[in-house]
Amino acid sequence: MKKVPIVAISRLIKLAANITKMVSYPFHWLLPNKRFTLPERATPLLKCGEAGPIPAIIWQTNFTDRVTLPVYLNYLFNRLMAPRFEYRFMITEARREFIAEHYPEVLPHYDRLQIGAAQADLWRLLVLHKFGGVYLDIDAHQIWPLARVLGTEREELYVTTRRGELSNYFIASKPGNPNLARLIERVVENIKQDQLRNTFDITGPGVLIELLDPGRVSTVSYRHAVHQGSFTNEHFQYIDKPQGKWNKEQRTTPVIRPAHEDTAQS
Repeated sequence: MKKVPIVAISRLIKLAANITKMVSYPFHWLLPNKRFTLPERATPLLKCGEAGPIPAIIWQTNFTDRVTLPVYLNYLFNRLMAPRFEYRFMITEARREFIAEHYPEVLPHYDRLQIGAAQADLWRLLVLHKFGGVYLDIDAHQIWPLARVLGTEREELYVTTRRGELSNYFIASKPGNPNLARLIERVVENIKQDQLRNTFDITGPGVLIELLDPGRVSTVSYRHAVHQGSFTNEHFQYIDKPQGKWNKEQRTTPVIRPAHEDTAQS
């Protein structure tokens, strides 16, 4: 890929996205209860192209499928940037149903997670390990066609941040990826040990940073693949969630429910 055109286009996308975000303030001031529905499943807009090891599926999750205008525009833009990809979305309840069906041995540990973002962290690893595809955070958007970013040979792809560290707001993988299995095992172990107190370290990017060597796995800089927060922001994402973002919620709610509470409830 030629990096300069990608960076230039990404800046234009960011400018246009920020304009739509500003317009959304008066929109939701006039229509405070207006919400848009994200589909549980949507077929590709165009016929699928050449298949590679990574299935052409985009996965997303959120605490609700009823979202504000900026979040919905973010979704629509991603669909346009990946027209040959199927779209699949799960709310909180659907995530648990998926894990209960496909990873029952993980479910007791998943159920100890009390922060929605931590649950989503573990779910994304499991759903990609099971079915493969591309996970995108609800506020993440592509800045280059997804099929071109992935290519047809890669079996996995991780995004690196401005500091060159791995993150988990974008993960692409084939099914049965052993690296994902390692990450899942470590997250489960973190829950069992209950020594860490931050979602970032228990289930989030900290696990990838600890276990995966960016020099030995396939990576792409966020500058050349996917950005966050251009279309939306914390206000629009959590407008219907009083607890707010995970970093605020974990100040008052432990990330992991104590094991003795599980025993008492059972």
